Amino acid sequence: MIKKTRAAIIGYGNIGKYVIDTILHSSDFEIVGIVRRNPSDTPPELKNFVITDSITKLTNVDVAILCLPSRIVENAAKECLALGINTVDSFDIHSKILSLRNSLSVFAKKQNAVAVVSAGWDPGSDSIVRALMQAMSPSGITYTNFGPGMSMGHTVAAKAIDGVENALSMTIPTGTGIHRRMVYVEIKEGYKLDEIAHAIKTDDYFAKDETHVFQVNDINELKDMGHGVEMNRKGASGNTQNQLFSFDMKVNNPALTAQMLINAARASFKLHPGAYTLIEIPVINFLPGKKEEWIEKLV
Repeated sequence: MIKKTRAAIIGYGNIGKYVIDTILHSSDFEIVGIVRRNPSDTPPELKNFVITDSITKLTNVDVAILCLPSRIVENAAKECLALGINTVDSFDIHSKILSLRNSLSVFAKKQNAVAVVSAGWDPGSDSIVRALMQAMSPSGITYTNFGPGMSMGHTVAAKAIDGVENALSMTIPTGTGIHRRMVYVEIKEGYKLDEIAHAIKTDDYFAKDETHVFQVNDINELKDMGHGVEMNRKGASGNTQNQLFSFDMKVNNPALTAQMLINAARASFKLHPGAYTLIEIPVINFLPGKKEEWIEKLV
């Protein structure tokens, strides 16, 4: 019998729900438990799982899947790494990824553990495609166009704004890597739309993009987990110009994020202690089973 990797899921939002589904469809993983802020408030679908409020209350955990807002990922990762538990996360603040990787790398090496950071689909699987395009055409330019669809990171950031009851941030591509953010909010009593809109537009997640904020009565009437990306690169291979590459996909946002998190968790046990982004990991390490079988099948 194959020994299964024992995973703890930390956080039970959109990503956490899909991580459970992904693990249940992965023959080499099993769920040790789920860490939530309030274990007593457990939805019916979790009744067959161990629910706790701390990773320290679970035993024999191999890897922690961090399904948390990006701004609290670092502290949560360090808590798990201190216990010698590998971590994977979908940290999505692009400008701070290198800093997080470097911080967790030092910490993970001391604990003889591995952290895989920003293991979603962008940053994540899209990062791998961008790196491949860069290698295929060393000089040139790549445009990454997201959407249209719900951005989970931006939605979480909008929800955190004081006075916001619920929120949804939609990403609308306008071309050449430029995006428009359409943010819909339910507002708590006593707060004004103008004040909330200003706070959202000046938040780091939104400050660099054209952002529009609208008040609605019910976010659930608008929510759709569909998302996508179109990447285009035009450049040169050696002296040969006009090399054109494109990559396009339409996905369920949290489902793909969850799949990449489990792939990264699998790969973490094939790496030396430290912290890594997905472009530093051989793609074959994301796949289950024997390496030779994948070489024979895919090469």
